Amino acid sequence: MSGSDRAVLARPQLTPRGRAIRDAALKLFAERGYEATTTTEIGAAVGIRGPSLYKHVSSKQDLLAAIMLDAMDTLHDVHALAVAGVDDVADRLRRAVEAHVRFHTRHRLEAFVGNREIRSLDEANRAVVVARRSSYERLIRGLIEEGVAASRFHVASVKLASYALLDLGMGVAAWYREDGDLSEDEIVYTYGRFALTLVGVAG
Repeated sequence: MSGSDRAVLARPQLTPRGRAIRDAALKLFAERGYEATTTTEIGAAVGIRGPSLYKHVSSKQDLLAAIMLDAMDTLHDVHALAVAGVDDVADRLRRAVEAHVRFHTRHRLEAFVGNREIRSLDEANRAVVVARRSSYERLIRGLIEEGVAASRFHVASVKLASYALLDLGMGVAAWYREDGDLSEDEIVYTYGRFALTLVGVAG
């Protein structure tokens, strides 16, 4: 990750109350939608009445942006941990996709709200969120480009291959349930193998 990407990704730590407000907002945004959710409802969900909520958050808009930016921070972090110290590009791609899919099994609401409510961000916040998404996408695309350059991967389009791998996580977020037939580990392992097949790694 470049220095500029790290600067964009820097985020302040939330207080326990701030985390509770953020989590309540996430749940309400997922259930009711951003526009239909009021700050009064968010405050009530954490036992805060009236304008006291604004001692902890500046606006509903900033809460939505924080939810999306926190998710992107976490994705960058789990990606970095997954590929650290791994030399083989195929192993790095597999581990990166496994981390990507595991994130989406554990953060389904963030994925849902992030996709549906990107339109609800104001222009400034949308630009920051899109920049962070692009930064993450470049990490996946960079692995594919490296594999192609080394003749390890064989794809018709690096760009489309990266989109397909990213969509693996979004798809899982839509249907995965903890009490389902497949465990998180089974899904993660299988999707890691799918990723290698998609980029043309044999075996």
